Amino acid sequence: MVNRASLRSDAMAGLSGTIILLPQAVAYAHIAGMPPEYGLYAAIIPVIFAALFGSSRHLVSGPTAALSIVVFSTISPLAEPGSTAYIAYVLTLTFMVGLMQLALAFARMGMLVNFISHSVVIGFTAGAAVLIAVSQLKNFFGLHYGSGGEFFGTLSRFAAAAGDINWQVAGVGAVTLVAGILTKRHVRRVPYMIVAMVVGSVYALAVKAMVGHDAGIETVSEIPRSLPPLSAPMLSMEVLHQLGAIALAVTLLSLTEALSIARAVGAKSGQHIDGNQEFFGQGLANLAGSFFSGYVSSGSFTRSGINYEAGAVTPLSSVFSACFLVLTLLFFVPLARYLPIASMAAILFMVAYALIDVKHICAVMRTSRRESAVLFATLASTLVFQLEFAIYAGVILSLVLYLERTARPGIRAAVPAPGEGQYHFVPQRDEPDCPQLKMEFIDGELYFGAIDHVKRHLHQLEEVHPEQKHLLILAPGINFIDASGADLLAEEARRRRARGGGLYFHRLNEQARSTLERGGQLGDIGQNSLFAIGDDVIGTLYPRFDPKVCANCSSRIFRQCRERLPDGSPR
Repeated sequence: MVNRASLRSDAMAGLSGTIILLPQAVAYAHIAGMPPEYGLYAAIIPVIFAALFGSSRHLVSGPTAALSIVVFSTISPLAEPGSTAYIAYVLTLTFMVGLMQLALAFARMGMLVNFISHSVVIGFTAGAAVLIAVSQLKNFFGLHYGSGGEFFGTLSRFAAAAGDINWQVAGVGAVTLVAGILTKRHVRRVPYMIVAMVVGSVYALAVKAMVGHDAGIETVSEIPRSLPPLSAPMLSMEVLHQLGAIALAVTLLSLTEALSIARAVGAKSGQHIDGNQEFFGQGLANLAGSFFSGYVSSGSFTRSGINYEAGAVTPLSSVFSACFLVLTLLFFVPLARYLPIASMAAILFMVAYALIDVKHICAVMRTSRRESAVLFATLASTLVFQLEFAIYAGVILSLVLYLERTARPGIRAAVPAPGEGQYHFVPQRDEPDCPQLKMEFIDGELYFGAIDHVKRHLHQLEEVHPEQKHLLILAPGINFIDASGADLLAEEARRRRARGGGLYFHRLNEQARSTLERGGQLGDIGQNSLFAIGDDVIGTLYPRFDPKVCANCSSRIFRQCRERLPDGSPR
């Protein structure tokens, strides 16, 4: 609810966000190969739309490091970074991303990002961080060689030019880096980027004054004092075809980034995040941004975290931040022309370092080999292949991991629960098996992808224990059965009946039972083979067992076994 107190809190949170945003936006535009003002433009109109039409109260959108390096890596082969053609390509990409995000929102595909493993995001972000750091080596050391988004090519060009390092430029970068690190460690309340920029700029001015010339220390180009100008995407079929695959990859990355951050902050604030609504807000933000000179935006973890910690109450904090940035753009941004490019590179080194989530990488390595493989495969893909391919590779690996898990539903041996009057079952530990009835929990969906795993297990049961002609499936964990799963169960029922046994189910849910009934498979299984919660399953099945086998059985795991034989004869 908006009131005077919330407006005050949102205004203060918005001001805090603007202080952080100013150096970030310029730095991210530099990564993206865009003129510095475009980073600021991307933090005005898109931020307002994402805040007002998204679902999160604290998510702050705008340019991000990961998206910026993707933009540079994918668009730089098409046009010279910073050129008019390059800017047009980037704004067209932003327009296409916005349309795709809106399409996913209208199709209610907010759950789509649930299938992208968090390990993919961590791995991709770490790889992007390495690319960002490598791309800034030439600016930090004052070198001049061709730009490119590839990792090994950039390293080789740096190695070839390393003999021409400008140590005065490198000194500016080093002073900026040290100032930023010390501020971040020891004066946490002060924005370390601002301090690093000021210290680097003052040091650069001092060096120029001492040597009497610019010493090769280049500075950021002057940022115009104006509101975001109107722009229009290129809508020719040739351009749309060139950018189609890139736009889809950026769409997936942008939405994953935004929704992950929104949920992380929402977990702290106790807010439920609507994925479809967030897709809608991000789509409108990018669509509007493409017409107001803003390049691809998404949620920012740093700014969103600061927004929450600063006491933001409603999404109006992001609107206030955008308004404060407009004032900054009109009255204070000309000071940016004193910022050395080497200082900007040093700031981006710190940004890159912060993007590598060492804590989560170590946690993944300790807990799961599969997730670790996905993480490092995604990271390696960002360094070896084009970034849009790395995104696709990560998404495909996530889906493969998910499908591999669902294709192997858990199957556990079971026994009746101990005690009088108990009619449920528990996992088997050291208890002996019944020689005639096998009891198994199946936890997972019986769909076409899981059929082979379940079928092989059922055949192994027959090979290992051919005398166990009866099978009881404990089904509370089976949430879904498709046509292939229904056919498998009907086949198993016919096979066991032909051997003189049967297939039975305990606690099969209504949806699964309805599937069997509609498909005709329930006729093969038998209505009297389905047992509900509270039914005396063993009491019903025991008379169907072979009395001769029971007479010689020493296991006697059922209460009925100890009282009489299946034909009613006393022990």
